[in-house]
Amino acid sequence: MKLLEKIKGLDRNGNTYTFMYASGLVIIVAMLLATASTALKPVQTKNVETEKKIDILRSIGKAEGVDQARNKHAFVAETFEKYIPEQLVVNSQGDSIQGLRAFSIDLKVEMAKPLEQRNLPLYKAILDDGSVKYIIPLRGRGLWGPIWGYIALNADLNTIFGATFSHQGETPGLGAEISTPEFQAQFKGKTIFEGDSILTFTSIKVVKGGATPNDPHGVDAISGGTITSKGLESMLRDCLWGYQKYFEKIKNSISHE
Repeated sequence: MKLLEKIKGLDRNGNTYTFMYASGLVIIVAMLLATASTALKPVQTKNVETEKKIDILRSIGKAEGVDQARNKHAFVAETFEKYIPEQLVVNSQGDSIQGLRAFSIDLKVEMAKPLEQRNLPLYKAILDDGSVKYIIPLRGRGLWGPIWGYIALNADLNTIFGATFSHQGETPGLGAEISTPEFQAQFKGKTIFEGDSILTFTSIKVVKGGATPNDPHGVDAISGGTITSKGLESMLRDCLWGYQKYFEKIKNSISHE
């Protein structure tokens, strides 16, 4: 208000008036934007959480009906709670970390750390038929920006049950194809360890020109999207191998029951 009073008392044809008037407008607009940002932040946060839950559910084939739901947030929250009864955080030594929830882990922050310092989120899903799936979050880099996704493993902790990938700015028709159902469907049934051993980590190879038929670890790369394909392959390798020792502990505990 004092600023406005000062502006009113100035010569409208002078430089000082012009400067003060422009400064006053900038301050008012900045205040309005800050207020709007603060008011919208809870809505934005809720949207991000819901989209994250949808991606997790999509990896186990339980995101159907989201677009038709009358209340998207409530539908997703209820479905997530139904199928994801347990959230874990583990480390590369195979230990569970108490006091942390998988959903609260920022994978971008964790992937910037050395492997031995990372908090690794893991979701345990139980489907309608009682089968157990383990969902691993992924984050890497494509050609133009970050790529991310989720891999769901069967109870053998080796065979892929489902996969979903997304991106921030990959080229439509090329690298952006990682987000299509056709590309993601290739991963179902592939294995991340050699044979029946949990000790030999192989990850998944995204093969330019096409994977060899019946290759248990290979999928076809995206035609014309070589850099994105290689980025996705690196993402899978870098994110999956940190869980190896934890999976070994689970398998050993089951074999001794």
